[in-house]
Amino acid sequence: MTLISKEYLEQQKELHKNPMYGMASLQYGETVKSTMNEFGLRTLCDYGAGKQRLLTKLKELNADIDAYYPYDPSFPEYGDAKAADLVVCIDVLEHIEPELLDNVLLDLKKLVVKYGLFTVHTGPAGKILADGRNAHLIQQPINWWLDKLRNYFTLGTRQEKGAGFWVIVKPKEEE
Repeated sequence: MTLISKEYLEQQKELHKNPMYGMASLQYGETVKSTMNEFGLRTLCDYGAGKQRLLTKLKELNADIDAYYPYDPSFPEYGDAKAADLVVCIDVLEHIEPELLDNVLLDLKKLVVKYGLFTVHTGPAGKILADGRNAHLIQQPINWWLDKLRNYFTLGTRQEKGAGFWVIVKPKEEE
């Protein structure tokens, strides 16, 4: 199952050379920590981990985590994504190639053991890809995203934040 095209992966690798690219996870450290504490979650998959800034923030917050599994195709040294009690996907989904979004959501569905915490920015990014496109390839309103996520997950707590939102998801019961 294809999650990212070779051409787009190369563009993402270029963007990651920018030290300011991938800073969004820092602002969600407290939310991730409190979610883990609230639900008694011990393992964390950081899907789209970038430079692992979330891990840095969680260490700073003295979060109690048994295992941290980073995954990012731009950093092949992290290896494959691993299932975890909590799968976070922070500022990632809007960057996915539209024709591959369902593949990525299916991949996330396989990984979420108990809960997921997904954040989505719904407007344009401040960065432009080498081919001239906005770095946020999918710019859709919150309801569009919620409808899309409902195809794969049961939605829980949701909060709007700036030009986007975060949502807690659980595996969808098979019908």
